[in-house]
Amino acid sequence: MEVKIGVQHAPREIVLESGQSAEEVERAVSDALAGKAQLLSLKDEKGRTVLVPADRIAYVEIGEPVARRVGFGAL
Repeated sequence: MEVKIGVQHAPREIVLESGQSAEEVERAVSDALAGKAQLLSLKDEKGRTVLVPADRIAYVEIGEPVARRVGFGAL
């Protein structure tokens, strides 16, 4: 699933493909914004960890899970 994170005072947003469920991502964002965690920590599909300071989060957009398409055909 695609997750977009807007960071204050940064010209670009962070975009990652996460293997976590929407509920797990939402819970991590809620914990960070509520002050339970100082960092928002998410893992992408390649196993890398993305850390964002909770006080710098401007917005988080959680996308729908999308099945990957293979090939060049028009659908």
